[in-house]
Order: sequence, then C-alpha cells, then structure tokens
Amino acid sequence: MKNYFDLKGNVAVVTGASTGLGLQMAKAFASQGANLVLLARRMNLLEENAKAITEEFGVEVLPFTCDITKTEMVEAAVKATMERFGRVDILVNNAGTGAVGPAEEITDEQFRHEMNIDLFGTFVCAREFGKEMIKAKYGRIINIASMYGLVGNMIVGSAPYHAAKGGVVNFTRALAAEWGKYGVTVNSICPGYFYTDLTTETLDSDYFQAIAKRSIPLERYGRSGELDTCALFLASPASTYVTGQNIAVDGGYTCV
Repeated sequence: MKNYFDLKGNVAVVTGASTGLGLQMAKAFASQGANLVLLARRMNLLEENAKAITEEFGVEVLPFTCDITKTEMVEAAVKATMERFGRVDILVNNAGTGAVGPAEEITDEQFRHEMNIDLFGTFVCAREFGKEMIKAKYGRIINIASMYGLVGNMIVGSAPYHAAKGGVVNFTRALAAEWGKYGVTVNSICPGYFYTDLTTETLDSDYFQAIAKRSIPLERYGRSGELDTCALFLASPASTYVTGQNIAVDGGYTCV
C-alpha cells in the first residue's frame, strides 16, 4: 500500500519545538522519516528532544536556538539549516504566546508583545525560510493559528491573541495566493484547546470541563496526537492541491 504521508528525505523546520504541540508535531514528522530542525529559545530542551527523537526514529535532528522575533536569529537558523541539510521542505510556524486579561486592562506593551511573537515572528520565519523554498520551487508552510483566530470567546479575555491569530489566518491566505506560482503551499491549522504539560491542570478543572460539555460538540478537549495527523496531511504529498486553507481542529467548537 502506498504511504501517502511518507516524508523520507524531507527536512522539516518546527518553531516552538521545545515542548507541547510543537514537539508532538516534530515527532510525527520524524515518524514518517523527515529530518528535523528544532527551533526555540531553550537549547537544553532542544538538545534533549533532538537526542530522544534521533534514538527513537533514526532521523537527523538539528537543534538551534532562535528567537523568532529577531530577524538576524531567523536568518542564522536558515543558514544553519542549509549548511546541514541543503534544503528545507516543511516549515511549521508554531511558536507563540498568549496575553490574557480584560481588553480594557491590556497594556500597549502586552498587545505589541503578542503581535510581535504570534504575527511578526510567523511572517519573518515564513519570509526567510520561504526564500529557500522559492529557489527550490517547492515548499509546505503550516502556520499554527487558533480557533480564536476565527471567532471571539466569552471564556477568558484575550483580545491581543485573537487579533494576532486572526492576522495569521489572513496572512496564510495572502501568502498562499502569492507563492502558489512557486510550488509553495501555505495553510494554517486552527487548534482548539489541547492537553499539554502546561494546560492539563486547567482543562481538567470543573470550570473547563463544564465548558467542554456545553461548547464543544465532541464534549472534550484535544488529546496528544490529534493535531499531528492534520500537520502530516498538510506537510505531505497527500495535500498537493490544498493551499490557502485554515483548518480548525477543535472538536467542533467553531461550528456552533
């Protein structure tokens, strides 16, 4: 049987790959044979992850310290990727943050910080790695937006996050329209709430469990691995004719 998700020989760059969903997606790519470039700010975690992934999947992994809001660091990451592998096929713009609080209390600095990481950082990484994809006439860019880039919410105030992720959603469409002629597809994934090391305690609280029952058709939050399959699809030859799409992986939250 043909493996439509075979990534052998591909090089996948994942930002925010030290923990959580970024690390999970990196492992999913490695499981299909892709070599990896792991980007984040904490080298100790990146090195631990690189060692574990290489031992488990037998792929090459380059850990590289990078603050995506600093153009020179992103440029250095591109240079290191090309020197090590000579190519970049897949970019997952996963690194992000989240300012929480009532809109009337959000400071200018909080709003700028949110936009700088979630929107500007996504743009810089796409631009710099995209230059190599354009040269190669091939690339798969996957922006991690959010279901809150598609809708508002009454659970917790987070207007800067909504604004930044909404920007990522339309940036995805714009880049897909512009770069299709180069053989580069650009899509986004809009996750709902997912269990990670940082969210488990919150999501298991009575308050959030009640929200899941009331607001999510599947009546639960996303589990480990349930985002990976969408990322694999968008990174693989199976999605050759898919571009400019924003796919909600949210248990149905945004359909009601």
